[in-house]
Amino acid sequence: MATPELVVDDELVLRPAAKGVLEAMIEAYHEDAPAAQTALPWLDPSDDIRRQLRDMLYDINAQQGTDRLHFWSIHVASTGEFAGLVGLGDELQSPHSDFNLGYWVRQKHRQQRMASRCVDAIFAWLAQRDEATIVEIAVHPHNTPGLATASAICKRWDGERLEAFIGIEFNERTVPHHLHLVDVQPGA
Repeated sequence: MATPELVVDDELVLRPAAKGVLEAMIEAYHEDAPAAQTALPWLDPSDDIRRQLRDMLYDINAQQGTDRLHFWSIHVASTGEFAGLVGLGDELQSPHSDFNLGYWVRQKHRQQRMASRCVDAIFAWLAQRDEATIVEIAVHPHNTPGLATASAICKRWDGERLEAFIGIEFNERTVPHHLHLVDVQPGA
């Protein structure tokens, strides 16, 4: 199943992530490197950021059509401006999950519910499948905006936050995270 372009609303469109957004991603990274590190914790700030982001886009495109990854660049509909990245990945913590959800919103586009709006469009797309899709959202306990977004998504899509922390390996360290699970049902 190929990653489709999705219209979020009158203001936003999701386009399958492609190498054409690399320059905008690098610019967004340099606007707020700590936020980019939180959203993309595998990035090594001491290594070539351009190469790492280029390789990520290459990997995403190499998986196109396999239904293992679905990543979109977020764009302002009226201007085409790159506003962030959102995706369904395959680095799973729960044995029951089909995808993990991740998002990164550019600094000047934050606090506009952009991630939540994009997730709603993605989950509506997933609801068109014949079978349920379980999506997990892992959030560091100190990421207050991320926890609020995950909580809002769970409320709208009947998800839940698991009680126990899960440990996720980053740079040879185990970091505790809250894990949220959303079971997107067909026709939801």
